[in-house]
Amino acid sequence: MKKKSNAIITLVVLAALLGFLAYTAIVGIGAEKAGAASGIKQGLDLAGGVSITYQVVGDGEPSEADMADTIYKLQRRVEGYSTEAQVYKEGSDRINIEIPGVSDANAILEELGKPGSLVFMNSGGAEVLNGTDVADAQAGTQQDKMGNKQVVVQLKLTDEGATKFAVATALAAPTHDIIYIIYDNMIISAPSVNEEIKDGAAVITGMASYEEAEKLASTIRIGGLKLELQELRSNVVGAQLGAEAVRTSLLAGAIGMALVVLFMIVVYYVPGLAASLALAIYTGLIAVLLNAFDVTLTLPGIAGIILSIGMAVDANVIIFARIREELATGKTVQSAIKIGFQKALSAIIDGNVTTLIAAIVLGFKGSGSVKGFAQTLALGIVLSMFTALFITRWILNAFYTLGIKDVKFYGVAKEKKTINFLSKKNIFFAISIILILSNIAFMGINKANTGEILNYSLEFKGGTSTNITFNEDMSIEDIDAQVVPVIEKITGDGNIQTQKVSGTNEVIVKTRTLSVEEREQLNQQLSDTFGVDQEKITAETISSTISSEMRADAIIAVLIATACMLLYIWFRFKDVRFAASAVAALVHDVLVVLAFYAALKISVGSTFIACMLTIVGYSINATIVIFDRIRENMGLAGKKDELADVVNKSISQTLSRSIFTSLTTFFMVAALFVLGVTSIREFALPLMAGIICGTYSSICVAGSLWYVLRTKLGGKKK
Repeated sequence: MKKKSNAIITLVVLAALLGFLAYTAIVGIGAEKAGAASGIKQGLDLAGGVSITYQVVGDGEPSEADMADTIYKLQRRVEGYSTEAQVYKEGSDRINIEIPGVSDANAILEELGKPGSLVFMNSGGAEVLNGTDVADAQAGTQQDKMGNKQVVVQLKLTDEGATKFAVATALAAPTHDIIYIIYDNMIISAPSVNEEIKDGAAVITGMASYEEAEKLASTIRIGGLKLELQELRSNVVGAQLGAEAVRTSLLAGAIGMALVVLFMIVVYYVPGLAASLALAIYTGLIAVLLNAFDVTLTLPGIAGIILSIGMAVDANVIIFARIREELATGKTVQSAIKIGFQKALSAIIDGNVTTLIAAIVLGFKGSGSVKGFAQTLALGIVLSMFTALFITRWILNAFYTLGIKDVKFYGVAKEKKTINFLSKKNIFFAISIILILSNIAFMGINKANTGEILNYSLEFKGGTSTNITFNEDMSIEDIDAQVVPVIEKITGDGNIQTQKVSGTNEVIVKTRTLSVEEREQLNQQLSDTFGVDQEKITAETISSTISSEMRADAIIAVLIATACMLLYIWFRFKDVRFAASAVAALVHDVLVVLAFYAALKISVGSTFIACMLTIVGYSINATIVIFDRIRENMGLAGKKDELADVVNKSISQTLSRSIFTSLTTFFMVAALFVLGVTSIREFALPLMAGIICGTYSSICVAGSLWYVLRTKLGGKKK
């Protein structure tokens, strides 16, 4: 009786939690509506933000190197407002900053200050250093002479700055003189010099908090820009995607979730119902925590959430398959539930931790959309593991305790015929090689026809920004329906971004780089079709929003993440061939999807990076589940069992899991593709290809490749 009471209490508490999360996500708590989904920060594509244009101070045109350095440092600075902030060059001497999720340009300008106006001066008023002499400034901690932890700002100077600072500190050290740090004509710090500093690495102490140290370090970094900038203009801009696009995306998400729930219940009965309830709690938690952690949500961020939902479903599928296998051996339902969770644990942990490692590395080393993707993915992974391993288990045990004990409500695994996958390994390898080589072929064709191997979007190669003042206020939906088709006829390219300037009739249109003739043709067409005054149309060349430094950051982050995943798999499976095979399958999937982009000429922009990262996470997780079963079966195999039989058996045992997980994730993405606008379809289509490719590689390639490495390099047949 007590057990039934506890089960009822468990379900009531979880129901109350679900109700609380739903209320919080929909309505919010208190006057400030804390936790409401409407309060989640959204990126420029979903909600708009502030656009600020700076112009370089001084005569003469700045060098490309100085502009690139300034843009990169500004990018790192404004990521404090949002990981999805964009910084790019406009014309030859202007820099545009777009910060999503904010609406007060003056507040941003006041806090951002005047870039490039930092000096270090001694008490005599002599200039010691310029901002350009500072290579980096970071908040940190160190121990003082008493062994206590103190917060500091760590400065790293350039070689030239280190030489100048050594002279200045040698003069100041005997009297502990002060060197003032002056930013925008205001003293922001006044540290005294205790000793001569020769190596260009200085530390500022006396910070009251880590937040104060971060603020000072950030101010020093922005003051260390190579160019001094002044504000030229600032605007509040609307979303790049209209309200209709957001609405259809939410509808697609709801339909996708409904299909997943229906699928889980139809296939897995009572456990599927438990998983669906846990998934509902997961959805509520993710909505509330995105708000709580101040995460900026964009299309790449949505990709991270989709992947984490797929992994949440995957964990449940692994568990339920194990429960059914135990029931097939004659175990009671209660024992099957307990053993099923225990046996599924290693695969769930290894798959999720491997992807989490990648997310953490991408979060620390990446920038822009990569960082935003990593944040939502990391949050989603932690929540998905929690809901699958704990919430689902509590609900399932409660159902059992309340009397749902008949095996028919849980299902029994049917004896699966072992499929000889390895006998077809040469065919699988040949298919993969052909697909990968097609990547090179399609890229070569594109290069010959267009001069570019891929259809790079504005984010990658820049273009033309045209400001148009219409005679009436037009919504984004009206612009997409009426204006964009007119522009497409002239550009011959569907890669067009539009933004409204709030409170005006002005619209910003970004396209590929337009020639003088095309600009004149566009102006005339806008005048003829919409009656726009051509004097109120201005155009500027803009650089890519994804700078070469940001691309380098992304590549380095992916390489480090891949290396960390390889090391983790090697450590967990005690065999480097597992790690090598998993990474090879991962690279295989990326190259095949790249061929998909090249063949269909899909636009390659910021969502491309998120798509590829999603495929990496999906691929590695699917492969690890199979490898976990191979590891388990190797431990159970007898002396007469051939290694090939073990591999074939393991892939066959996990086959339904591989297919079902792919289907549920596919449902989510397919709904986005069917209902979404053009940019969302271009985001969803490669993801669907990646899901199919990831399923194929984990089933047909990864295990076969490991077997070849094991038998050819290790010389072991069993």
